[in-house]
Amino acid sequence: MTTPLSGAAERKLPPDDGQRLLLHNEVHARPSARIRLPALVVYLAVFNEGVSRQQEFEHLQRLPDQLDTLTLEQMQGNFARLRFPGYTLKWERHTEFTRYSLVQPLPDNAVLGSSDPELLSQLVISQDWLAAVPGRTFAAIKLAMVHGDTAEPAARLAEARAWFADHQVVASLMGNNAHSMVVTDFVLRDSGFERMLVIAPPDTTETRAGRISQRLLELETYRMMALRGLPVAKDLSPELGDAEQHLASITAALENKSSSDQDMLDTLVALAARVERATAQHVYRFSATRAYDTLVAQRITELRERPIPGTQTIGEFMQRRLSPAMATVASTAQRLSSLSERVSRTSALLRTRVDIATEGQNQQLLEKLTRGQELQLRLQSTVEGLSIAAISYYVVMLLLYATKALQEAGFPIKPELAAGLSVPVVLLGVWLVTRRIHNRIKSEK
Repeated sequence: MTTPLSGAAERKLPPDDGQRLLLHNEVHARPSARIRLPALVVYLAVFNEGVSRQQEFEHLQRLPDQLDTLTLEQMQGNFARLRFPGYTLKWERHTEFTRYSLVQPLPDNAVLGSSDPELLSQLVISQDWLAAVPGRTFAAIKLAMVHGDTAEPAARLAEARAWFADHQVVASLMGNNAHSMVVTDFVLRDSGFERMLVIAPPDTTETRAGRISQRLLELETYRMMALRGLPVAKDLSPELGDAEQHLASITAALENKSSSDQDMLDTLVALAARVERATAQHVYRFSATRAYDTLVAQRITELRERPIPGTQTIGEFMQRRLSPAMATVASTAQRLSSLSERVSRTSALLRTRVDIATEGQNQQLLEKLTRGQELQLRLQSTVEGLSIAAISYYVVMLLLYATKALQEAGFPIKPELAAGLSVPVVLLGVWLVTRRIHNRIKSEK
């Protein structure tokens, strides 16, 4: 039986992987805030393209008492929570955007039952500081979290309508036990902000209030990020239609053999380049849209909405408004992928046609070479016969001169007769020597 060690236990493990601590702490990254009701959450999300971490750091330093307190090292984890007397400011940097969340006490004029309360003038930070945040705004929300009895949702909804200046709202009870109510109108006001209202009973814990706030703000953030793919899909649709028509024309020409292979190849290469350029430019956006749409669905599921009679829930509103946009993006992405595959198949068909034509040309060339070799062999045989005759002639002439020399020396020889009788022997000898040379050359190959 072992007894637990007191104090720090001695480490008996292999060395840590270089990324173990980073990956382990990822589960604790960007924790939800602890919010004490009633509270006002002012949320701002900006695109950070072209905005450095240094610029955001310098802007945060302009807040009260942060010039010598906040350090750049504190922002290396892409998350920082700055605490001030009575309020907090949370900074989060993501791949494409940066979020700022201000949590402060709810102004007295914004309690439940108020009529269209004005909130910006009640901010604890300067509006000029907010306006100078580096980046381009794509989401800005004023989320009021108030106390209220959700056991009577109809009465609370009537009070919420006044808070939204009688705009048409969507609302639902949240949680399996209807622990709170959320109301919003998804209206972008002249100030650039949307409004949300959460009504929760007095016994709501600070951690639950923080989770509710985080889910609602992330839901709207991811909705806007998912919709970024819609303008891209709409702009790309005419180009895809034109490319599809060009591909159809190329396919028809390939079928009818109405154009040369080179012309079709040039057109097809240009079309393939267009498709690949579009794919390279937009594949990330379409993939990001799918990812953000999935996150929206997850956040809606986490709300565990229960409907209030006569009012759409946030999930129903999103389903009716967001789903068509996501279907358009998915359809455009599928068209782009399908077009790329069809261009590849058409290229393969044209390549096959060119290969067949090339093989035919090669076959014709081989036939011409074969005929040329046959003629060359015939010519070689003819030349070889002439060579045997020429060599035999010179040998016979040498014999003639030799016999004449012997006749002059007194030998009883008739040179002409000797030369004539030697002709068959010389021809046979020359022919045998030539054959032996041919056989030796063949054996060496």
